[in-house]
Amino acid sequence: MGVFEKAIISGDDILNYIPQREPIVMVDCFYGIVDNVSFSSLDVNPENIFVKNGILDECGLIEHIAQSAALRVGYICISEGRDVPVGFIGSVDKMSIHSLPVDGDTIKTGIFLEQEIMNISLISAQVKHDDTLLAECKMKIYLQQ
Repeated sequence: MGVFEKAIISGDDILNYIPQREPIVMVDCFYGIVDNVSFSSLDVNPENIFVKNGILDECGLIEHIAQSAALRVGYICISEGRDVPVGFIGSVDKMSIHSLPVDGDTIKTGIFLEQEIMNISLISAQVKHDDTLLAECKMKIYLQQ
């Protein structure tokens, strides 16, 4: 995936774009938005609160997806000179977890904007390690205005 070659936001700069703070920051890099799809990643490491016995658990994957969606919104808001809103997961649908990433893996996520209605976003997500699909779902997110 060529889009994952160079991050446009990484490290502590991520905190300007999402409302979450340590120890629950679940995105490391943002690669931009192409054709209504945003791209982010996370390096799985043993210090992560969701890593148990060297494996990122299911809750960690869901939180990573939610924060990847938040990062997309934060990027757009800051680009337009607006404050970054707080979002809440309204629902997770059609969640399929095919495999869990392990310590040392970099997971790469695509957030596909399906629909936006007022302060509600419907997204679908795919999480991969290398070319292997790890998880996919649809998520409804409410933005606090």
